[in-house]
Amino acid sequence: MTEFGFIDRIKDLFATLPDNGFEGIGDDCAVLPVGGGESLVFTTDMLAEGVHFLRTATSARGLGRKSLAVNLSDVASMGARPIATLLSLSLPDDATGAWAEEFMQGYRELSQEFGVTLAGGDTTRSAAGITINVTAIGRAADTHIKRRSGARPGDVIFTAGALGASGAGLRDILAGRYDTPAAAIHRNPRPQVAEGLWLGRRHEVHAMMDISDGLASDIRHIMERSGVGAAIDTERIPAAADADIRTAACAGEDYVLLLTAECADAERLAADFLARFGAPLHPVGRITDGRELEWFENGTLRPLDWHGFTHY
Repeated sequence: MTEFGFIDRIKDLFATLPDNGFEGIGDDCAVLPVGGGESLVFTTDMLAEGVHFLRTATSARGLGRKSLAVNLSDVASMGARPIATLLSLSLPDDATGAWAEEFMQGYRELSQEFGVTLAGGDTTRSAAGITINVTAIGRAADTHIKRRSGARPGDVIFTAGALGASGAGLRDILAGRYDTPAAAIHRNPRPQVAEGLWLGRRHEVHAMMDISDGLASDIRHIMERSGVGAAIDTERIPAAADADIRTAACAGEDYVLLLTAECADAERLAADFLARFGAPLHPVGRITDGRELEWFENGTLRPLDWHGFTHY
């Protein structure tokens, strides 16, 4: 069973239980209305040694930053402001002491940068390997929350940055090249918190999420939740340095925002984004009224069987 198949099974298994006010599985965060026109959003992510990171390839401080960054990215993708986290660590004997102290220093650095408090967590001993679990909590006006289900036919599909740098970095790390620029990007993702908050306030933006599993995978989540199709122009995918187009389309862990926006307002949105952040929104395609993901190259439909990755 794939990761996403397992998630679907979990959704079915718990579908008949009361939701207690939560809007649950299906977006980057669960949503809980708290009154006054606001909601809290919740997300959790796990990093396991040997699956998501190698101790030989990353510092404890860098890993502390990354473990928080990937969760802040989920909060940002909902148009919410991160306010608190919970942290649980399972550490083997050789990762206590100095390693754990360095990890927490990195975690604190990024927490301070984004004004996020550490509200609690848990620690336990591990018989083999490090496991890190973070729960992040955000807050947003109900009218600013962006979901995967909002895409409409005719919407322009944007990415809020170049793609493929992290995938190229992972390739370098697995080849033993730890000191390349791409490897540094893979180890130190930057959550687009300010960008997510700003896009959450824009009425032109209909759907949003972050790219963690690759454009080719994540656009399918928007399609499924919105009941639409998508057409991607491969020549418009913004490939990062050291990444080819397939890596840009299929590799994950870029943590760049993926959004759809009203076609009539797309140029104005992109111009305002550029003026605010000094970086472009990249139009990579459009939402269609079908149910298929189609890949085009210079206007010609290409039979590409491109998919992002799953975690197991």
